[in-house]
This record gives sequence, structure tokens and C-alpha cells, in this order.
Amino acid sequence: MDAVRTFLDSQPLFALFLTIAIGYLIGEINIKGVALGSGAVLFVGLAIGAFAPKSAPPALLGTLGLLLFLYGIGIQYGAQFFRGLTSREGMKANAAAFIGVIASGLVACAFIRFGITLADSLGMFAGSGTSTASLQVAIASMKSNDAAVGYSIAYPFGVAGPILFIYALNATLRVKIPKPPAKLLETAEIALSNASLFGLRLSELATRLPAGVAIAAVRRAHHNQLPTDDFILRADDVLLATATDRRLLDETTALCGELQPGRMAIHREDLDYMRVFASNPSVVGMALGNLRFPDGVDCSIAHVRRGDADLLSSPDLILEAGDRVGLLVNRAHQATVRAFFGDSIKTTADLSFICLGIGAAAGLLVGAIPLRLPGLGAFSLGLAALLLVALCLGKARRSGPFVWVMPLSANLVLRNIGLTIFLAQVGISCGPKFVDTVGTAGPMLLIFGVVTLLVLVGATAVCCLWIFRLPFDTSIGVICGATGNPAILAFANRVAPTDQPDIMYAMIFPSMTIVKVLFVQIAIAIAAG
Repeated sequence: MDAVRTFLDSQPLFALFLTIAIGYLIGEINIKGVALGSGAVLFVGLAIGAFAPKSAPPALLGTLGLLLFLYGIGIQYGAQFFRGLTSREGMKANAAAFIGVIASGLVACAFIRFGITLADSLGMFAGSGTSTASLQVAIASMKSNDAAVGYSIAYPFGVAGPILFIYALNATLRVKIPKPPAKLLETAEIALSNASLFGLRLSELATRLPAGVAIAAVRRAHHNQLPTDDFILRADDVLLATATDRRLLDETTALCGELQPGRMAIHREDLDYMRVFASNPSVVGMALGNLRFPDGVDCSIAHVRRGDADLLSSPDLILEAGDRVGLLVNRAHQATVRAFFGDSIKTTADLSFICLGIGAAAGLLVGAIPLRLPGLGAFSLGLAALLLVALCLGKARRSGPFVWVMPLSANLVLRNIGLTIFLAQVGISCGPKFVDTVGTAGPMLLIFGVVTLLVLVGATAVCCLWIFRLPFDTSIGVICGATGNPAILAFANRVAPTDQPDIMYAMIFPSMTIVKVLFVQIAIAIAAG
């Protein structure tokens, strides 16, 4: 065993990838429908770090992994983040996380009555919320490293505890959230027979159709043609309606007339369906309503396929690199349309390293700027600021020649590799400290750290599920954002395979990082006064 320990100590990169491999093997073990996934990498890292204390890779490697993860999250969910801030659900989620964080901080400070120091209590508060920014503020404001002891005690619990809490919560409530089915485009050919619709413009008909239904083409006088807003409807026109929900098409059929399948699909001499990849930089990042097709080319965008989902065409839908665009166009113009969109499959795994470099550098620069509040001193947001910048860029999508968004497949690879490296590095580096602290700090300090964490996750969960009555997948996303560590988010994505945990994490993490930093500053200022 000594030879193995010596080898691991001398080969930190080997230890890193061994941790990743074993972690994912263990993470795939399924117990009653629940598996740890990439979260198991952290636990394996703690074990390897405790066994070989000198095997930890450089901390910069873990920071780089976290940077890639946070940047990918921000770029992907920027638009949803800002919409959520103004929605009722978003305000409830932020309120729930705020209550959990403040309650945790107050409980940590209350332990001063039991003989622990302010530095230890604030360190436990920062560790239970895995907030390095809060720890940095405590150390700088108190001009000592004393807060690091409480942080080192609570941090492993701050990562592992919420994972176990979400597991127990899911097992207790027995919530089963199946992976949402992929949204696929459905079509219906409807012969117009409702006399009350004759003479209406197509734009007027659109206001009467169920939300989520679009008219992609019209057949009249034995010819398929593209719809226009001023097209006047007549008896026996055949409408090609599209939606991602068959029930909506059934409602549209009941409103307009009767189904006549085959009337349009078998006639492709005027319009034919084609699908192209969006890869041309001149169209990526552009809203569909702003696209200008080459002169003489008439075509209609029926839908956009992104990942495993079909998105209906709308003027404000923004194209991303790697999107597959479904069009109705005359065959004579198909080559021109392919050239217009680029139609290169290589872009599905491509990203702009120029934009990645500029975006990450801007986020790091903002995170390094000291913020000053009267009476509270200076603090910086660190990587939380990078996430905020990425969210802003994700909302903007494009700025002149710079396309901030990246293909979904590339984004997923970037996030997953970053998260995995971060978990492995942090686990290995925290292993020795965790074992030493558990052995020397005494049971009471450990209990205080656990209680601080349970108040954070418990109060947040109660507010989400029983006070604000948020859905389960939304609630565990809020818990992830309130606690902060991406390992928790990785496990939450296994429990609830929707996009809500990611969206809530992106929404809650930046704001709660600021709240945690301010709480530490205010607590120190009150104690000093």
C-alpha cells in the first residue's frame, strides 16, 4: 500500500483521472432508481485524497473546471434567467433561497453562545454554502485565517449533505419525474370548410388558432404556396398546420374543417421540404424574423430542431450554431438555401474560442473588481461574477460579429468536463483536511456544521415545497443554487431530468453568492461595533 500511495503522490494527473474513472463507475450504480452520477467523483476524491495526501492536482486546475462549468451554464440559460427574475415563480424561488441562507447564517452565529468564535461560525456558514467568496471576505475582514477551520469542517458536509438530503427528500415524497418526451413536429392537412372563416386574412385566422399552432403552407387551385399575412382564405383551401402537440392540431381541425391527409404532401412540384444545418456565421445568432433570404428565393421556415426538440418557427426565435432548420422551398432554390445557411454538420461540436476567451476574461475581470459598501468594507464576487457575465452574454446571444452562444452539444461537453475535473480536484485536495479536522476538531464543532447545513437546505425546501408550492424539480434546483456547489446540481439532474434544476441554479447561485458575502460583512461589522 505504501508503494501505491507513493506512486499517487508523485502522479497527481494520474490520481485525477483515476478518481474520475472510479467515480463514474460508482456513479452508475443504481439503487432503487437513484444513482449518484458525477457526484460520486467527489466522494472517491475524498477517499483518494485521504489515502494519498500529496496526490492533489494544482488548485488552478479545479478553478479552470469550475470556470468552464459556470460559463457553459450561463451561456445556455441566460435568457431563461432574466425571464425568471420577473416571473412569479422566479421571485418565489429567490425568496425561498434567501430565507434559507439567512436562517443558516443566523443559526451559525447563534452557536457563539456555545463557546465557538465568530470566525468559526462564519467559516461554517461559508462552508455549508460552499461559498469561497464568503470565506475570502471573512479572512480579509478579520485579518486572520481562523475562519478557514470552520470552513474546512462544513465544506465536505456542504457538498455531500445536500446530495443526501435530496436523495432522502425524493425517497420520502416518492416523486417520480420521468424524462420529458422530446418535442417532435406534428402536421395536419386541413380542408377549410368553416364558412365563418371564409374571407379572413391568414393573420386574422392566426389569432383564433390555439397557441402553439402555425400555418406552414396553403394549397389552392392545385398548387402549394407559402402563406402571407394578407392571404385571403376561401372555401376548400387546404391548410398545412404544424405543432408539437397533436391535441392542438385536433383543436385546429375542429375549428377549421376536416382532415384530408395527402392533399399536399404528395405534391412537391411547387414546395418541397428540406432540412439544413445553421452554420453560416451570418445567420447564427440572428432572430428568424431578421433573416433576409437571397433575392428571388421564397421559402418558409417550418421549424427548428435543437438538440432533441422541435421548436416552432417564430420571428423572435434566435438561431444557434448546429440548429437544424426545416424549410418549405421550391426545389430549384434548394442549393441557394443550403449556401445561405451553411449546412455544415461540423458546427454541431464547434465553438468560438475567441468568444469563449473574451467572455471568460470579462467575467474574471468583473469578479476581481473590489466592491465597497459603506461601513462594510470591500469584497469581490469571484467566479459568481463570471456566471453573471455569462448570463448576460447568453441573453444577448450575439453582439455584432461575436456569437456568444455555442452549439448545445459543445456546451454540454464543456460543462461536463469542467464539472468532472472540478469535483475530482476538490475531492482529492479536501480529503486530508477533512480527515484531520474530523479527528481533531471535536464532535461538537462537527455537529454545529451539520446543523448549519440542515437549516440551509431544510428551510429552503420547506419554503419551496410547502409555502410557495413550487414543483419538485424547480425546488431541488433552488436548493442547488442556495448551496452553490455544482456536484449537488449534477445529482439533482439525475433525480429530476428536466431543465428546471439548471435554470434555477443559474438564477439562484449569483444572487445568493452576493447575499452570503453581504451577510458575512454585516455580521463582522455588527460584532466590531
